[in-house]
Amino acid sequence: MKLRLLSLLLVAATTVVAGGLRNDLSPSDLDRVRAITQPATDFSKPETFEKMQGGAATTPKVGDTNALSQPSANLSFADRERFSLGNGIFRKDWVTAPSSTQASDGLGPLFNSRNCQACHIKDGRGHAPSSIGGDAVSYLVRLSMPPNEEQARQIAASLIPAAPDPVYGLQLQDHSAAGLVPEGRIHIDYEDVPVALPDGETVTLRKPTLTIDEPGFGAFAPGLMMSGRIAPAMSGMGLLEAIHDADIMANADPDDKDGDGISGRPNLIADGKGGLLIGRFGWKAAQPSVEQQTVHAFAGDMGLSTPILPDNSGDCTAAQPDCHAMPNGAQERYGDTEVPRDVLDLVVFYSQNLAPPVRRDLGKPEVLAGKAAFYQAGCPVCHVPKYVTSRNAAHEAQRFQLIWPYTDLLLHDMGAGLADGRGEGLADGTEWRTPPLWGIGLAHKVSAEAGFLHDGRARTVQEAILWHGGEAQTARDTYAALTKAERDALVKFLESL
Repeated sequence: MKLRLLSLLLVAATTVVAGGLRNDLSPSDLDRVRAITQPATDFSKPETFEKMQGGAATTPKVGDTNALSQPSANLSFADRERFSLGNGIFRKDWVTAPSSTQASDGLGPLFNSRNCQACHIKDGRGHAPSSIGGDAVSYLVRLSMPPNEEQARQIAASLIPAAPDPVYGLQLQDHSAAGLVPEGRIHIDYEDVPVALPDGETVTLRKPTLTIDEPGFGAFAPGLMMSGRIAPAMSGMGLLEAIHDADIMANADPDDKDGDGISGRPNLIADGKGGLLIGRFGWKAAQPSVEQQTVHAFAGDMGLSTPILPDNSGDCTAAQPDCHAMPNGAQERYGDTEVPRDVLDLVVFYSQNLAPPVRRDLGKPEVLAGKAAFYQAGCPVCHVPKYVTSRNAAHEAQRFQLIWPYTDLLLHDMGAGLADGRGEGLADGTEWRTPPLWGIGLAHKVSAEAGFLHDGRARTVQEAILWHGGEAQTARDTYAALTKAERDALVKFLESL
């Protein structure tokens, strides 16, 4: 029944969402796009335009910790001003109400962070807390329950992402306003998992066990499902948004009709108008746009209301009356919500225009050899290298750009080792969106503690690869069977992105 419903939804998505083809291109443009986005076959030299990962939006400024915080290089002077204003809001601390800083109050009452930048460190990756109670500010915990019949119907129809805990909702907030207790404290224990590679090298992986200490509003409901998540890097979000639906759907193969063992499929979200949108953002692709991702972060991570999600109590549930009784920061002179429309638009614009970095060392022999090994292992089946964005993208900086994000934006079964057992929308407990790889080589330049994979368990790119399972098991095993020099070259290639 579930597979039949998913097949029907995919048919609907092809028809309603994308029309099944690139309707933004002329026949001659379509031929050009198809030619330039073909997979690489010559690994003796870089491909044409490969250096500019974000097309004309690519930033050349990659020399310091602000490497992932640069604006799209093709913005106008006026749009650079908008970007700078959005940057200021993205970085500013919000405070709890009431406060004398009325344009910045309304934080909480329950929250994970006081500002966007604290989670997305320098616009890059977050990290998991250490096993001894370390910082969890760039790490959050999603919650849900096994759905009842009505909730299961709504999830299947892409109306809600999951069934919330009746008291704690869909996300644990581990900070609170004065006078209110936090929902709990995040604690992670790690088990060392040594992995012996065929040539004798041993790599030690970390297997996390997540628990919540000191639940602030009583015991969790039986059957609670938890999933830890680090904040992802934000490079190129507007360009990912500008990939045409048809190009995403072209890579979907939910029934594995080609028999390659890879069966990617989109997460789909109801648009409120009878249609479906392709999920592009979040670890399980649960949000279809940068704006939707932003308003859910304001609400869930900081407890701030927006015109799209106008509840001034944030993620407080009906079972938390003391939370609802707390003052909010909505100011009549600024509008009905704590984050007015003009402020929200600036943050969305900023998020859409964080530029992918220019490639480094892409012509070096070791990097070219690593690219060949990447292809040999089959990684590009999911980490699809390149696209040409839509001519109809909302902003001119993202229109008709050749980009190299290395993602298909689809859901894939990544095996038991990475499974969280928690569904989100149409994604089940073993599925994750293929994350983009551009900027991955600058992760530790931007933040020394940056983690990889959804929960930050992997400390290095190699650890992340070795955690791959499920549909990626063959690619992982092919990588493991390479010589050390070949493995090192493949990692060097990834670090050049």
